[in-house]
Amino acid sequence: MSARPNAAAETAAPASDTADACCAGPLPVLGRDVTVPLVTGGEVTYAALDYAASAPALQRVWDDVAAYAPYYGSVHRGAGYLSQLSTDLFEQSRATVAEFLDCREADQVVFTRSTTDSLNLLARALPAGCRVFVFETEHHASLLPWGDAQVTYLDAPRTPAQAVETLERALADRDPYGPALVCVTGASNVTGELWPVRELAAAAHAHGARIVLDAAQLAPHHPVSVRELDVDWVAFSGHKLYAPFGSGVLAGRADWLQAAEPYLAGGGASRTVARRTDGGVDVEWHTTAARHEAGSPNVIGVYSIAAACKALTEAGFDTLVARERHLIDTVRAGLADVPEVRVLSLFGDDAPRVGVISFVVDGWNSSHFAAALSAEYGIGVRDGLFCAHPLVRTLLGGEPQAPGECGAPEAAPGLNAIRVSFGAGTPDEHVERFLGAVRELVRDGARWKYRTEDGRCVPDRG
Repeated sequence: MSARPNAAAETAAPASDTADACCAGPLPVLGRDVTVPLVTGGEVTYAALDYAASAPALQRVWDDVAAYAPYYGSVHRGAGYLSQLSTDLFEQSRATVAEFLDCREADQVVFTRSTTDSLNLLARALPAGCRVFVFETEHHASLLPWGDAQVTYLDAPRTPAQAVETLERALADRDPYGPALVCVTGASNVTGELWPVRELAAAAHAHGARIVLDAAQLAPHHPVSVRELDVDWVAFSGHKLYAPFGSGVLAGRADWLQAAEPYLAGGGASRTVARRTDGGVDVEWHTTAARHEAGSPNVIGVYSIAAACKALTEAGFDTLVARERHLIDTVRAGLADVPEVRVLSLFGDDAPRVGVISFVVDGWNSSHFAAALSAEYGIGVRDGLFCAHPLVRTLLGGEPQAPGECGAPEAAPGLNAIRVSFGAGTPDEHVERFLGAVRELVRDGARWKYRTEDGRCVPDRG
């Protein structure tokens, strides 16, 4: 496998280098022509700008899954033609993902349900006495799964260099100096900023620790190379990689996974099961990825991830990244023209980032603002704390906004933000409509009344 560039260290290319790429147009996605009703009357084509939560399926992925579906069969369990075909497809998908991630020859690719599931699996595989180091800036999937392990939560850094220094200091000071795992995101699900993954990996290894990369927000936007970044594991979800069919990936070193008890006990994970004379059973577990894939695999979900990996690779990440930078620049410039808008950032305006931008608007509760974008303009964004409560509270300074007429769905009243996110399937018209809607709402206010219902801000239909 050929090495890929260090995605997390890339800086924005000059506009002259990106002009041709940004004009290439979005990749076709499912639902691109769906229309939604407006509370003010009429319909409009839906502008899906919540890619950071779940990206729409690429049309290519949907077509590949639809072509396979009539041939669906049980995996690893049948002698029939469809079972054999499905088994081959499942294992070919594993090889495709390994190539997409530029895995090392001895690495294992384990299929899971999601990034959260992948990190919980790794948490179950920690050796005895392993300490975990994680920044408070992480998604809850990285903050919470570590069970009884001793976890050190590191304060939010304000520069990439500070992140590396903070980690080095914490690892050097650990006592006892035993096994350790660092968990870090590749791109923030709140600010979109890229983290210095290669430098953090070097710091971890220099201090006898291992590192797992949460690539949920990175893999859909940038190439990810396990070898170039020198991470021990990488985790990501299909539903953020334009393959929303219920599968995820944990890929990386095999030793901790082979030494751990199976994540789930059952068929597929077991190699042999035999009765003992005392009436119990002896089990020999697989040492391959199957050890942690008990039960009937989600072959359609796995195949959809592989199809997405192929589609993105064939489209060319150079082209995809350049076009996304064009969209990022457009959105950030448009928001900067509205004085009432404050964009949230850890590393500053010049930090490289993916298409994830969070902001607050003076005088507005973010739930109210997001509801108006949806109901009056047909634009889907997200509001709240984005399953990254400590980070958003840090960025907001812990001070609640004016509560307005709707409360935040997952926070103390008023303490929330708005997130707009986009990717390979986003047309220019969607971000232009979004910016126009932001300007109108700030200037003129909402045209409809809203109320809180079941914790959500919704139009008052009276």
